[in-house]
Amino acid sequence: MADLRIGVIGYGARGGLAKHAHKPGEGSAVVAVCDPTERGLADAREAFGDSAAYVGELDELLALELDAVMILAPDYAHAGIARRTLAAGLPTFCEKPLAISLEDADDLLDLAKRHRARLYVGHNMRHMPVVRQMKRLIDEGRIGRVRAIWCRHFVGAGGDFYFKDWHAERERVNTLLLQKGAHDIDVIHWLAGGYTRRVSGVGKLAVYGDITDRRDNSDRRMWDWYSADNWPPTAQKELNPVVDVEDISMLQMELDNGVLASYQQCHFTPDYWRNYTIIGDAGRIENMGDNGGDFIYLWDSRRGGAGKPDAVEVIARESGGHGGADPSLIAEFLRFARAGGRTEVSAVAAREAVATGCVGADSLRAGGGMLPVPPLAAEVREYFDAGQC
Repeated sequence: MADLRIGVIGYGARGGLAKHAHKPGEGSAVVAVCDPTERGLADAREAFGDSAAYVGELDELLALELDAVMILAPDYAHAGIARRTLAAGLPTFCEKPLAISLEDADDLLDLAKRHRARLYVGHNMRHMPVVRQMKRLIDEGRIGRVRAIWCRHFVGAGGDFYFKDWHAERERVNTLLLQKGAHDIDVIHWLAGGYTRRVSGVGKLAVYGDITDRRDNSDRRMWDWYSADNWPPTAQKELNPVVDVEDISMLQMELDNGVLASYQQCHFTPDYWRNYTIIGDAGRIENMGDNGGDFIYLWDSRRGGAGKPDAVEVIARESGGHGGADPSLIAEFLRFARAGGRTEVSAVAAREAVATGCVGADSLRAGGGMLPVPPLAAEVREYFDAGQC
């Protein structure tokens, strides 16, 4: 079996994902990298050696003989790049979020359908052990029918990760309910078995907007400025010149199957993890930690007070980024790029995460009223749900 020839577009913070696709002689190889920066190209050359081509313009990469591409560029560039790769008929891995506007997300799905170009979106949390184990418990009927899901996202590194570069600017990210929250919205939808049709939001720029120490960090990357010593959040330094996205946000969601959900995201907490509570009509589950070796608790009997859980499941330890999710994600994409068919990750669900995040941000910025989330066109949804065949 000949190796799939993979082109990588953008080699920055998520460039490491492409390494999982580079297995010459075993089915796939990165043969070209496009990045507009000298540092990006130098890092890529170190990873893939002289056997790959290194170019600075997308036109140059698309002129090469490729079997698939991986878009690992910043969020605001996803839609523009994906339009080109899908129009070229190339199987396309697009890092999440799919786009930073609902209009762009819908346009990309329509374009992929028209050109019969396979589209895959990098929602790696569907491959994380903590999420997969909770999904299995739900599917086994351990808590009955899911009725409500609550997610609390404590983003302890928020000041370093999201307020020192383009992530801090609405113009480039729209909302951190997309860049960060798209993961969790997708997981909520997956665990609940439905999509949000009405959403309301509240939030504000509570902390980082008051910090006046600013710097243009375009000459650096996240790990150049990151330090665990940046504490408390009010003592952060060298924030992006423009900071106008919310650092605390909350959504209330009503899904099409009647499930009610909430999502809370805070970027100035001391701890960094996600907590999901899934309540069914016969019990509930909750993760205490989200890494390998942490726990999922299950309650399925009545009691007064907190009490001990009726069952405890240890979260599996797997090798690779994000608890083993990253290599599993890329392996699924490579199988999909070669053969098509249904996948654990869903382009429809990626669109629905964008839709919920965008409309939720609209509500947040307009007084917090409940707003409708437009559904995807039925024929487009059917095409993708059938495996893009």
